[in-house]
Amino acid sequence: MELLLKSIAKHVDLNEEEKDFLCSKVTEKTFKAKELLLKENEICHQSFFVIDGILQSYNIDEQGVKHTLSLATTGWWIADMYSFLSGKPGQLYIEAIENTTVLCLRKEDQQLLFDRIPKIDRYFRILIENSLIANQQRIIDNLSLTAEERYDRFCEKYPIIKDKVPQIHIASYLGVTPEFFSKMKRKLLKGN
Repeated sequence: MELLLKSIAKHVDLNEEEKDFLCSKVTEKTFKAKELLLKENEICHQSFFVIDGILQSYNIDEQGVKHTLSLATTGWWIADMYSFLSGKPGQLYIEAIENTTVLCLRKEDQQLLFDRIPKIDRYFRILIENSLIANQQRIIDNLSLTAEERYDRFCEKYPIIKDKVPQIHIASYLGVTPEFFSKMKRKLLKGN
């Protein structure tokens, strides 16, 4: 809980009563590596705040290729936002890359928090705005940068993730095949 409260404190100040109410609305859960938190076509009823570990959201195309949409590590939130907000079946899987502990916040509890503690609404608005900015930049990068340049940006932006996540997931996040990614990394290590 302490990590969640620190995350919130970066953006808004909660009093003790508000903190207690917030803590009563989240539940802690642990998932083993490769365990699914959400499957495609399920409705995402909750969002997940990572206490420890790494989660990955992805979809699988008609050829069976996995496309990583996002990675979430300690202190980050993750959900299938389309499904979470619309209440419709989603297109994403959310999977633990390693043993992972999360705090789960159900949609109805999040709404209750928004109603009772407007500062929580502000906290999530700030997170969503930051996420929109990051997603816009990722789209621009994917359209205008080489794979090597995208990898450099990824390493700068997510230094902890780059060392903890298997290369196959990083390749998927960057939109390249694992084979291309391995060749690219060898080339970068040689300094060519």
